[in-house]
Amino acid sequence: MSKRSLCAVLLMFAVTSIGAAPVASPLELLVLGSGGPGATGRAGAGYIVLVDGEPRIEVDAGPGTFVRLGEAKLSLAKIDIVLLTHLHIDHTGELPGFFKARAVSGDGPVNVQVFGPTGHRGNGDQATFPSTSRFIDLLFGPEGAYSYLRDFAEPLTIDATNVDASATAPKTPKVIYSENGLNISAIAGHHGDAPAVIYRIDYRNQSITFSGDIDANGIDNLRRIAQRSSLLVFNCVVLDPPGSRPVLYTLHTPPKTIGVVAADTGTKRLLLSHLSPSIDQQRANVEASIRKHYRGPIVFAEDGMRLQL
Repeated sequence: MSKRSLCAVLLMFAVTSIGAAPVASPLELLVLGSGGPGATGRAGAGYIVLVDGEPRIEVDAGPGTFVRLGEAKLSLAKIDIVLLTHLHIDHTGELPGFFKARAVSGDGPVNVQVFGPTGHRGNGDQATFPSTSRFIDLLFGPEGAYSYLRDFAEPLTIDATNVDASATAPKTPKVIYSENGLNISAIAGHHGDAPAVIYRIDYRNQSITFSGDIDANGIDNLRRIAQRSSLLVFNCVVLDPPGSRPVLYTLHTPPKTIGVVAADTGTKRLLLSHLSPSIDQQRANVEASIRKHYRGPIVFAEDGMRLQL
């Protein structure tokens, strides 16, 4: 991409770095972690969504996002919603740290709503995953690993809701949260044998859709929920075939398909995140592949990047 094109993209996204104080827009996105499961210098997947300038929603909490959250110098006092796309470690590893920080962030009782996928009992080569409510109970319940947090600083209540991520889940998005014009919708995704959820946040005519880790079997549902999104956050892990290991295509979406989906949904802006080293090394080729179908602004995520819609 030329310098002129890059400047145009950054202006359209109003991208700033950690510590900056942009003028608040209805929805903003702070990238806490833009990397994947490897120790590659990026934090694992994680984001904060700001509503009218206030941090309200955390989406995933991968390793390293706790430090990025501290660097951002944002108040946690009003973060009361956590959306988990799936329960892999690189998307949930910092959850205990977040809840402890949230518990000591303000005065009075703390109430947080957590949404995530239903569980899956594996067989043969498939892994077993607990439901989100069971996962939260194992961590923070009365007999959980971190049960002490319930009254460590202030009373902490975590309400977990399981979003149907089964093979028989409805093929239409479902509103899982609605209050004061803020609406969150969800639909089942697909990430190998890990139950997964795709989320969309709508507020004052702006919207952010999070693909999560998604393979070919989840693309139709992504198309359904992402229509005319202001911003589509798409996890970009593999190169177009045959550039990555074959098994990775059973878990992730290649650039060509990302471009097709972004174009089909009328997405206004595209943020590529959950980046692998191979994507970093071949950004020009990745963008060229997406550009065969999608003409809107494309940005490669970085830890600490803040985007106004």
